[in-house]
Amino acid sequence: MTTDEENIPEPPPGFVRSSGRGQFSTVNGPYFHKPVADGLVSQAFYALPRHTNGIGLVHGGMLSAFTDGLLAGAVGFGTGKVGVTIHLSIDFLHMARQGDWVIGEARMTRATKDVAFSEGVLRARGVDIVRASGIFKLMDRRG
Repeated sequence: MTTDEENIPEPPPGFVRSSGRGQFSTVNGPYFHKPVADGLVSQAFYALPRHTNGIGLVHGGMLSAFTDGLLAGAVGFGTGKVGVTIHLSIDFLHMARQGDWVIGEARMTRATKDVAFSEGVLRARGVDIVRASGIFKLMDRRG
């Protein structure tokens, strides 16, 4: 556990720390989630200094990577398969800062045999900061 992680406050109500997300997410996290309700996938992270750019705002790359995982998570929940990103569209609406909880919600909107679609939003301090949609190639899970 890094010094940054020791300074993370309790997550928002209902959220628990995620595990088993792979090396990339493990390095960029920690991430949190709460149980899926009505097909809505909810994930969060606490904005640490390492998540920010030179002016103290959460870096767009961090928001993009988190959003990609959130949307793929909605597809995984909806289909039971792994969703590999084909297309990701992100609109940056506002900003998040160090010390904010960034909370994302997403749901799968449609799926075919090979491809699924999802949409989501990220919020910080109750304000929408990112709106996104994605298209994902469906793959069977490994062994």
